This record gives sequence, structure tokens and C-alpha cells, in this order.
Amino acid sequence: MDTQLQSNRLVRENGQFSGTGGVSEQNQHQGFIPAFMDKLSGDIVLSRFRNGMLAPIHTLDGLPECWVTARDVSGHVTEIKSSVISGFFRLGRFFTREEAAALVRI
Repeated sequence: MDTQLQSNRLVRENGQFSGTGGVSEQNQHQGFIPAFMDKLSGDIVLSRFRNGMLAPIHTLDGLPECWVTARDVSGHVTEIKSSVISGFFRLGRFFTREEAAALVRI
């Protein structure tokens, strides 16, 4: 799977939740931080750029190596485990996009 196809997963999710609290631009003002969770282990990580800095959006390049299943020749993440979902971290817990959308009224 190429980077474009994997990125399409996030683009598709952003389109699905556009105009709701299920996207970063609509919920950051209420303290939601883009994050990912592995549904199998329950592990949660904040979205980070490749260099380790916190990202204001969901990005794949900063995910833990054990969640990455493929990279391109430049080292960018092209595929992740199917058990990893995007969502948000707030007040010590993970929120799915659906949960964030329900909590943040636009």
C-alpha cells in the first residue's frame, strides 16, 4: 500500500466527520489532542511528526515502530496495523472520532 492510499484513510475519516467535533480543527479549542489507539493492546499515543514533535493533526510518521507494517523508500509510513484507530486524547482518556463529534457541538 502506498503512502497516498494510507493517507486516504485519514482523508476519508476527515471527510466523514467534516463540520463536527470529530476533526482536529473543530475540537482543539476544547482540549482534544489528535491521537491513535491500538484496539488490541489498548495502547494510546499522541499524534507526532516524524521528528517526535506533537502534531496538531493526525499523522502516521510518528507512530510506534511496532504499529508500522510498511514504509516507503523515504522512510514514511505507508501502512499500519488494522487494529490502530485515530481519535483524540483529552482529560486522561481516548475518544473515538464518533465520541468527540458527539461531545463537541458546532
